[in-house]
Amino acid sequence: MTLAAAGQFCATSSIIENLASVRALIQAAVTAGAKVLFLPEASDYIAGSPQETVSLAKSAEESLFVQGIRTELQALKSPLHVSVGIHESVIGESRCKNTLLWISPNGEILKRYQKLHLFDVNMKNGPILMESRSVQPGKEVLDPFDSPLGRIGYAICYDIRFPEHALRLRSLGAEIITYPSAFTVRTGQAHWELLGRTRAVDTQTYVIMAAQVGQHDKEGKRRSWGHAMIIDPWGTVLAQCPDTDSLPRICVADIDLNVLQRVREAMPLWDQRRGSEVYGYEI
Repeated sequence: MTLAAAGQFCATSSIIENLASVRALIQAAVTAGAKVLFLPEASDYIAGSPQETVSLAKSAEESLFVQGIRTELQALKSPLHVSVGIHESVIGESRCKNTLLWISPNGEILKRYQKLHLFDVNMKNGPILMESRSVQPGKEVLDPFDSPLGRIGYAICYDIRFPEHALRLRSLGAEIITYPSAFTVRTGQAHWELLGRTRAVDTQTYVIMAAQVGQHDKEGKRRSWGHAMIIDPWGTVLAQCPDTDSLPRICVADIDLNVLQRVREAMPLWDQRRGSEVYGYEI
């Protein structure tokens, strides 16, 4: 079996506390025999304001949080890779980056993706969140890359609502797409599982959704849905974290590329796609 682990925990503005939670998740993933641990968006911190979000950001090379993960992996000497969402500072910019890092077992940062689609939403009787006030949007799709699980396509949270991104990753060779997230409770209740399963069926890939969960501040202004999950290319939820509490937890599932191949052969969507002659553009 080739196991993937999706992590779930409740980040706060305390980078030290968040690192302790992530270390516990890394150790749990190693104990479970996972090849890759997928951690949520904004694992380093969730701040109380746009100003605090920017002020806490560091480069990945200077981040005590990232350095703690790298040191933990080096000390464990396991084959575990880690995918983790963090904030990164931007020189000469009043906003930071929302990025996803791929870290090797020896602590080397091998891949970096910057979130393309920002969560700017003002819902009636719901959350008002304007990510663009503190975050700079990315400008390009990161090509899928090889991993012990298969070829991984990177996306973050709100990116899941834009199917063209997922379709592009599939066209570039993705076998797994990951959406580390901090979904609000209201949007999570309505759309979390629906969107994850839909993207899996659209692209015939495994979809891995690490998640923030619970209340991130004392005032209760920011709460996340949780329900970290792993979904197969047929849209079946293989594993899911519980929502009984906000403790650091993982769920694990086997990533079987033979299953993926059978799904794609039985329903050859990519051989049947209509491109520029119908839609005016190619995915």
